[in-house]
Amino acid sequence: MRFADKLVLKRQRHLKWRALDVLELILMILCGLLLFGFCTTVMFDIVTRTIGRPWLWLQEVTQTFFIYAIFIGTAVATRRNDHLYLTAVSEAMHGKPRLVAEIIIRLVVLGVACCLVWFGYLNFLRGFGSFRMPSLTPIASLYAAIPLAGLLVALFTVEQLVNGCRNGFDHPEPPDEPLAITPIAAAPGSRSLT
Repeated sequence: MRFADKLVLKRQRHLKWRALDVLELILMILCGLLLFGFCTTVMFDIVTRTIGRPWLWLQEVTQTFFIYAIFIGTAVATRRNDHLYLTAVSEAMHGKPRLVAEIIIRLVVLGVACCLVWFGYLNFLRGFGSFRMPSLTPIASLYAAIPLAGLLVALFTVEQLVNGCRNGFDHPEPPDEPLAITPIAAAPGSRSLT
């Protein structure tokens, strides 16, 4: 079996949780929309202040876009192993030490996710006593992003633990194929630059 076939087979084994692939795609689209909304509201805030007619509620909307983009982005980055993941330590190892290191790293991430859920939920409940100005919306609307992100990070971390324990955490990158550059033949009668 060729190396590329082994990689495809290993990748297919890791894609058993197709629903989480769809969830990741939805969250990525949502992150893009939140980022677009954040940039747009900042631009409108600058423009309206410059012309002397500020829309005060824009700062609240901008904060909401920013906070939700950060926490949802954290969950997506966890699924992609781009965030909350200590790659330098684990990638230097192979075999049993790597398995132990990967499990410990993911258990730490799972602990952080549980803290996000628990303490984020407590902050969410307390947020109903404070209000944002000028809309008087409870600040709990912002705090709701924290336990939501914690749940998503925990879900993605459990997926990684299950897949890693079943199939191993070592995912070698495919080797770079040599790039063949074909020489260009000069046309008959043309002058050479050399």
